[in-house]
Amino acid sequence: MSTASLRSWLALRAVRGLDDATVCRLVQTFGSPEAVQAASIDSLMASGCISASLAQAIRRGPDDHTQQGLDRDLKTLERLQLSVVTCLDPDYPPRLKMIHDPPPLLYVSGALTQADRHAVAIVGARRATAAGRLLTEELSRDLASAGFTIVSGLARGVDAAAHRGALAAQGRTVAVLGCGIDQTYPPEHQSLRKEIESNGAVVAELPLGSYPHGYHFPRRNRIISGMCLGVVVTEAAIQSGSLITARLAADQGREVFAVPGFVKADNSRGPNGLIKQGAKLVETVEDIIDELLPQLDAPFRERLKGRVPHPVESPPQLGKAEATIYLALSFEPTHIDDLITNSRLPAADVAAHLLALELKHLVRQLPGQTYLRL
Repeated sequence: MSTASLRSWLALRAVRGLDDATVCRLVQTFGSPEAVQAASIDSLMASGCISASLAQAIRRGPDDHTQQGLDRDLKTLERLQLSVVTCLDPDYPPRLKMIHDPPPLLYVSGALTQADRHAVAIVGARRATAAGRLLTEELSRDLASAGFTIVSGLARGVDAAAHRGALAAQGRTVAVLGCGIDQTYPPEHQSLRKEIESNGAVVAELPLGSYPHGYHFPRRNRIISGMCLGVVVTEAAIQSGSLITARLAADQGREVFAVPGFVKADNSRGPNGLIKQGAKLVETVEDIIDELLPQLDAPFRERLKGRVPHPVESPPQLGKAEATIYLALSFEPTHIDDLITNSRLPAADVAAHLLALELKHLVRQLPGQTYLRL
């Protein structure tokens, strides 16, 4: 996109009172933002989209202060080598274009591709349990291995696990930010963001420099759900923002999936509630794929039907002491002191066997000397 064309997009979006849906309708009606800006007040009003005052604001164009801000933004985009995809571009996510209020433009680092039309969102609690993160990674990895792009919000907890699962499968993943594209939130996910940019895209609708205010995220969530065939909620409390994403997905006609959990656990109340309301219960990736198959294009559907399901893994061949420790573990974190007590083995032996099990990718060590069975 040329600098002049991008300036026209940014200038049109900067008109106070002009919402996203109206911007998209105007450029689709007139063919380009330049044509919108050049149209007469009568033509703008005849489009049925806007009032006389908004038509006059479009004709006036940005004031000097706004123009200076646009100049700075254009220089920043060039300096950071960021791209912009508009609702008229072929690379704009096709499903996102169909929602009620699609963003007129998306700032992008990395790249959106045609493969992203087969996208599934995985969202959930920021304070996810170790078991929740592990299951999220597993679902994400299996979906990415099957060819789906994983979309999430780069947040702590479930979102980060979803991105990491896709990256572990060398698949595509997209992070949708609730701040400007020139910022990373949370800041400790800067390295994760770089990995995502190399294997997918980071996108944002907010102007450059926008701070990650809490009120940005509920609106951001419509993009996460809008890009996708469906939304999976793995863990979420009753007040979790991921339930907003699930509600938006249902409103947009997308599939909603939820992973059930222990009825007394706070992080299970959200998914369990969604299941009560009709969300598809998920135990394995096959539950998601089977539900989405009718919506997929024929070549992708045939590819999925022809894939070999994960074989049922036979119990690992372990020595007696290793087997004792392995069986004492579960999918909930277990402290090493409890393993020593339950196995009745010397502490040094338990530590050595745990290391051996880690090397065999059968257990994972977590902070605080706790361990989880894989």
